Amino acid sequence: MRKLQNKTVFITGGLSGIGRACAIAAATEGANIAIAYRKSGVSDKAMKEIKKKIPKAVFIECDVSVFAKAQKAIETVVAKFGTLDVALNNAGILGESNKIGDMTEEEWHKVIDINLNGVFNCMKPELAQMEKQKKGVIVNMSSIFGKVGFIGSSHYVAAKHGVIGLTKSAALEYAVEGIRINAICPGFIETPMLAKAGISNHEDAKKHIIGLHPMKRFGRPEEVASAFIFLACNDSSFISGTALEIDGGFLAE
Repeated sequence: MRKLQNKTVFITGGLSGIGRACAIAAATEGANIAIAYRKSGVSDKAMKEIKKKIPKAVFIECDVSVFAKAQKAIETVVAKFGTLDVALNNAGILGESNKIGDMTEEEWHKVIDINLNGVFNCMKPELAQMEKQKKGVIVNMSSIFGKVGFIGSSHYVAAKHGVIGLTKSAALEYAVEGIRINAICPGFIETPMLAKAGISNHEDAKKHIIGLHPMKRFGRPEEVASAFIFLACNDSSFISGTALEIDGGFLAE
């Protein structure tokens, strides 16, 4: 039997990059997939592409920075599939690069609202449903920058540190309820976000960042997806409250 056979998996930000790879991997393992994403022309096109690989994938329009919309998304998943077995809170943005003193309040709040508040907004209804079921798995997408600092990205770094704190605290609170909660901390992964940051498509920046990784390459979305499947299935049945690094050795130096 496949590792997520007949499980319902809810993924925010599941139409590109890491989220998309995780959705495809979960479907390959037999899961029903519900993808939450902000509605746009881009998401319409992306959903058509993912349906070629996952015909039964369900799209739910959701702005995770708004609690009521996150709650509604979870209600929609349960109404459709009857259960919520695995949630991947993956939606996130990089934000504009600026020193703290030059960062506007708007820039700060935009990243915090999606990358940190968005995780809380999803976790709250996810946990309520899983508590009813007495079982469930939540995986939160943090980052290597949830463990170290990075110049020009204080909003992103603060949010990703916060995601790990939420993960650890919730794992303690819900362990006796049969709910496991972990985080993934990817390093630099070849995704549209990396290109948007001007790294993967800028030769000097690319060479510098690759040099920071002992494995001397960027990671691939599929490698993060493999970690997600491990944390989502019974292979990790005694793991909760951890923040798993998928970073080619970046944090080991």
